Formats: sequence, structure tokens, C-alpha cells
Amino acid sequence: MSKDTRSIRRKGQATTIDDVAALAKVSPMTVSRVVNGKSNVREDTRERVMRAVDKLGYTPNLAASALAAAQNTRLALVYTSPSGAYLRDLLVGVLHAASHTAVQLVIHYWEDFDADAERKAARRLAKGVSGVILPPPLCDSEAAVQEFVRAKVPVVAIASDRFKDRISCVRIDDFHAAREITEHLIAQGHRRIGYIKGRGDMAASEGRFEGFRAALQAAGLPLDRHLVQDGDYTYRSGLLAAEKLLARKQPPTAIFGSNDDMAAAVVSVAHRRGLDVPRDLSVVGFDDSTSATTVWPELSTIRQPIGTMADAAVDLLLRRIRNGEGNADEVFAHELVKRESVAPPIG
Repeated sequence: MSKDTRSIRRKGQATTIDDVAALAKVSPMTVSRVVNGKSNVREDTRERVMRAVDKLGYTPNLAASALAAAQNTRLALVYTSPSGAYLRDLLVGVLHAASHTAVQLVIHYWEDFDADAERKAARRLAKGVSGVILPPPLCDSEAAVQEFVRAKVPVVAIASDRFKDRISCVRIDDFHAAREITEHLIAQGHRRIGYIKGRGDMAASEGRFEGFRAALQAAGLPLDRHLVQDGDYTYRSGLLAAEKLLARKQPPTAIFGSNDDMAAAVVSVAHRRGLDVPRDLSVVGFDDSTSATTVWPELSTIRQPIGTMADAAVDLLLRRIRNGEGNADEVFAHELVKRESVAPPIG
């Protein structure tokens, strides 16, 4: 061992990156670039560093490298005016996944922007993050997705497949889930079934309504447009829609709110009108968020694994960022959850 080497490495101590840097006469950052295979290092410098690595028997601290990589991975969850209950469940899932991978997670709230404002907000955000998670309704924003793709920032959309040719998606099959819960109402004997739609600009809304229509058609039941009301996945929109449906001369015997917040609002309106749920009116929701079990009676609904989907979204982003994997479209199984809000109609 040369005198220079002995002066750098004291007996009984492990070789550090600083030792390698001192022997190679470069900075520790340059050593890090070389041992991590980065390309922005001159070839003669790379050779000098590798000779020092060999001479000192230096072994990179892989745990420290992994931690550094995690700390440099900044993921953003961007939300705007979603269902409150859905957002809570989603946020818990994303936080859980982020804590296990030690990534930095930033939460961004966007107002109900127009397309131009969404484009500008996405352009600003793209400069400071490694990847983006877009829950409803931003998962269906053409302006935001287009801007992130242009900036080459990986994106995962939750609950939509509208842009699966450009970004990754995690979702359930909304069409088949809505069809299954509608078939459950029909099997109980319901023939006049009201429906409260979700936001018209979302792919999930379209899939759920089409599933509802398909179940009616398969059962030989006509679609009564008077029994279909618009909503936007908020509790308030569910109140307004339920009032219109239950004020009809021939009200429905069952109502399908296409998320739990709107279905919970239906239960509230029914109680205010002196109706018993489910004896006078059956009600079903969608998502199995906390709204489904904080009303009485608890809602029959479709359970989508929101926490698992959030975990998968983080995993997909990290695989794309760190391993260069391509986009993916992951479809998770749903479950029909039967509770006390459904019963056969009277008469």
C-alpha cells in the first residue's frame, strides 16, 4: 500500500467516499456519480476514480444510496373538489405507501380551474416533482395530463382509463360494478329505480351509467329518463337530486346514487320526508367510503379498494421513475357489499 493510501485510510476503519475522493483528487460528488453509473463524468476522471476504488477496496453503502434516491424522489398528489370521504381514504393509502418507500410526498390543491389554468398549474408543478398522482376528477383532465406528458413527468390516474395510452392507470371496472349492484336491486323486485349521475366530464361516471342501463336492458326494463338526475359526486348535489326524484307522482322504489356521498344524501331526504329506508325506499351507493357506514341504515354499495389502488399508484410511479418501466393499466376487483339499505319493495 502506498504512502498516499496509508494517509487516507487509517487502520481499522472502513473506506469512505471521502477517502476515494481524496486519493482520486476529485470531489465526493464526482465519486458518487461514477459509482452510480452517471454519464456526466469525463472518461479520464472516471478511470481515475475507479482506480482509487479498486486500490482502497471501496464498497458503496447501498442502504445510504437507496435512502438518498428515495429522498430525491418527490411525488405529488393533486386534488380538486372530490368527494370528501373518497379523498380521505385515498390520502391514507398514499401516505401509507409513501412512508414505506421513504419518498417525499407533496399535496397540491387546485381550485376548479378551466383548462388553461390547469395547464399552467401542471407546467409549474412539473418542474419540481418526479411523478404525479391524479385522483378524480383531475384524472380525466386532458389539459393537465397533456402538460405532464409533454414535460416527461410520469403520471398515474386513479379511477380512470381515459388516457391509458399516455399514462398509467389504476381503477376498477365501473361498468360491471354498476351493472352488478343494479342487478341486486332488480333481484329484490325493484322495477322503478332512480339513478343519480356523477360528473359528466369523468370516465367513471359514463361507465357507471352505462352499467346501470345495461342491467335494466338485460332485465327487460325501460330506462325512464324522468328517474335519472344529474349530480356531481357531492352530498349537496345528492340532496337536490333526491328531492326531485321523491317529489314525483310515481317516485322510484329504489335509488342508485353513483357514489356514497350522494347516496347518503338520498337517505337524509327520505328520512326528512318520513320514509323508512329500506321499507319504503331502497338506496345503494358506490365506493364503500366512510360515508357508506356513517348513515343509518348503512349503505349497500360497491367496494373499490381505494387504499390498495393508492398503494399501487405509488408503486407504478417508482417503477417508472427508477426502473424505466412503461405505463400500465391495472384493474382491481370490486365487491358488492350488502347492508341494511336494501329490501324488496312493498306491494
